[in-house]
Amino acid sequence: MFIRAIRCKAAPIRSPRAMTPELIFTNARIVLADEIIEGNLKIQDGIIADISSGSCRAGEDWDGDVLIPGCVELHTDHLETHLQPRPKVRWNMDAALQAHDGQIATSGITTVFDALRVGLEGDTEFGSREMSAMADAIASASADGRLRAEHFIHLRCEVSVSDVVDHFDHLRGNERVRLASLMDHAPGQRQFVSLEAYRVYYQGKKKLSDIEFAAYSERRIAESTANSGRNRQLLADRCHMDGIAIASHDDATREHVEESVSLGVALAEFPTTIEAATLSREAGLHVLMGAPNIVRGGSHSGNVSAIDLLHAGALDILSSDYVPFSLVQAAFLLAERAHVSLPHAIRLITANPADAAGLSDRGRIEIGRRADLVRVQTSNGRPPRVRSVWREGGRVA
Repeated sequence: MFIRAIRCKAAPIRSPRAMTPELIFTNARIVLADEIIEGNLKIQDGIIADISSGSCRAGEDWDGDVLIPGCVELHTDHLETHLQPRPKVRWNMDAALQAHDGQIATSGITTVFDALRVGLEGDTEFGSREMSAMADAIASASADGRLRAEHFIHLRCEVSVSDVVDHFDHLRGNERVRLASLMDHAPGQRQFVSLEAYRVYYQGKKKLSDIEFAAYSERRIAESTANSGRNRQLLADRCHMDGIAIASHDDATREHVEESVSLGVALAEFPTTIEAATLSREAGLHVLMGAPNIVRGGSHSGNVSAIDLLHAGALDILSSDYVPFSLVQAAFLLAERAHVSLPHAIRLITANPADAAGLSDRGRIEIGRRADLVRVQTSNGRPPRVRSVWREGGRVA
């Protein structure tokens, strides 16, 4: 089966970083692509220079801790929680970004695609100018070397909103934009096929009365009917023109998958049924699910379980979504409960998303790859602990 690669518009942007001295880690359990070895790893000038099994007298003794590649996160909404820590409260953008970046890095993530809203529902507290300013802040902080992880931008395009294409056009020129997902959160379809699940989620979240919720749902359905089909095609055309990869979102049916394939989608995010996930995989799309789904034992929306997709051979990538640490936590949990081997589980959060994003220089512990590395301490019965993190051979956490 052919898996299509996400076509990025350019080679990875490299932040200028000082050449790091030679580092040697010894007595580590090193997670390679298909096996775990007990041994040593050497870093030179930000690159993995050597890997060997057995003992080594020189270097930093890891006391048997686990060494994994730095995690690659393709879709996280976590930045918004720092930008708006409380309703009607806005935090300084640079400070919010740095706080988000710190939590990302200390969770073992060395490459992150920050999701920003495009096409904003009328009752949201965020505006299009705010999202554009946030994208500029990410680009500026990245260029200045102020961030621990390497940050790209993922545009979450709400296709049901009438002005989503205009908002998208404001962000097209930002060099950090590498991925755009086409999503429709109107009730009665995709993530919320169940109207009751939609009511529980949105009526509680927005604190609406029954009458207010009925009016809200009616408006959202009308917007979706009027705008979604046209906007999906316009956005897909722009993405192909700019070399921005396209992701579907919450596909539930054969028709959804066929539409995604016709639009040139490369990544199926959070399919809500096993049918949609399996068909997406058969069509050559990478299938991404949420790591919180693994940790919690199921979807918070009542949709398909990520573990069921894993056993069906229809899961390629995990995303932390709204809890950064869930990536490492989910991978080790899968191995601990014997769903898959640890190397397989680690590929879901490192090599597979890196390959899908066209980032061929990272995601694996191999000689010549970037020294994006994470030291993890394990303890039976407790979540794993990220002890330290390196990006391009420089310690960032």
